[in-house]
Amino acid sequence: MHRQDNTIQCNVKQYRLTKGWSQEELAVKIALRRQAIYDIESGRYLPNTAIALRLARCFGCRVEDLFAEQTKPEIQPVHVINGEQAPLTRLALGRVRDRLVGIPLKGTGSIPFGLRPADGMLGQDGKSVQLFSSSTHLDETIILMGCDPAFEILGHHISRLSPLARIHCRFASSHRALSSLAQGLAHVAGTHLHNTSETESNVTLVSRKLPGLHGCVMGFSLMEEGLVVAKGNPLGIRSVVDLAQPMVRFVNREPGAALRVLLDDHLQRAGISADAINGYQNEVTSHAEGAYRLACNVADAALGLRVISETFGLGFVPITAVRCDLVIPGDLSSHPTVKILLDVLQSVALRKEIDAIPGYEGTVTGKTIAEL
Repeated sequence: MHRQDNTIQCNVKQYRLTKGWSQEELAVKIALRRQAIYDIESGRYLPNTAIALRLARCFGCRVEDLFAEQTKPEIQPVHVINGEQAPLTRLALGRVRDRLVGIPLKGTGSIPFGLRPADGMLGQDGKSVQLFSSSTHLDETIILMGCDPAFEILGHHISRLSPLARIHCRFASSHRALSSLAQGLAHVAGTHLHNTSETESNVTLVSRKLPGLHGCVMGFSLMEEGLVVAKGNPLGIRSVVDLAQPMVRFVNREPGAALRVLLDDHLQRAGISADAINGYQNEVTSHAEGAYRLACNVADAALGLRVISETFGLGFVPITAVRCDLVIPGDLSSHPTVKILLDVLQSVALRKEIDAIPGYEGTVTGKTIAEL
């Protein structure tokens, strides 16, 4: 195979979806690994002549139907609400009469506005539900548990590809997400533990919490993690060591959260006792809750992501970057929306949008981390 060539448009996925095949099914038909199909469809690699001919024979088309010179993206004038914005700002778009209007997805504008609609209402017995959505619609819905804010973006990319497909994203720590997967309460779980050795911590945790699981672990994102601090960092916090200063009011994450494990590891290496930190026992259960306490001036530092700090207009002290993976049980890989999710993970559009999020990278998006 040849290295990535951004001038070539790959249409393999469109032909595969027309046939109704999964990436694994196509891989079997042309005697390749599934990862190779992922890489071809995502544009990471161009196949050599022999593989391109096998693909064309399999689909009953020409090689030039599968691989063509990339057309230039469509460019249109836009009126951006709130005035000028920095280049590469993500925009939500809508056409008002003859004008394309862009809403900047940055700061608080990147947080969904309003209340989420319900699919049903719990009955008086607490065990039954009155449905608002059709059963068919629910069959196209999957539940993803984890704590990467970019999961919502993944859901929108899936809905664009198939309007009936939906993801309900539920915030949960890595341990809780995997426990829910083990209990059959979710279709997919997100985990982002930090590697402390050459072993893959995410894969090790999956093997421990879901022994005997057959499925796959797919890369989703790289996120920059650290300390969220007040705007301008008035207390001059530069590392976790500075959290031991008496004037710093700290807010921690709950036990089991990946960021809490990261903090404890750094404190241990620095020889700092948890008792030396004002607020170590003061816990929140989400990135946003910690940032909100800083915004309300009831804390000076919290564990979180760079994107959350920028959303709330706060400062940020980086500690590390961590990979967030998606864990997908093999028996659920045939679910129609899970199949679309696997396709979307290979899309250039998703990787580009992840790259555009502050503190994120899409270099691992769609990569197979492990087969279980």
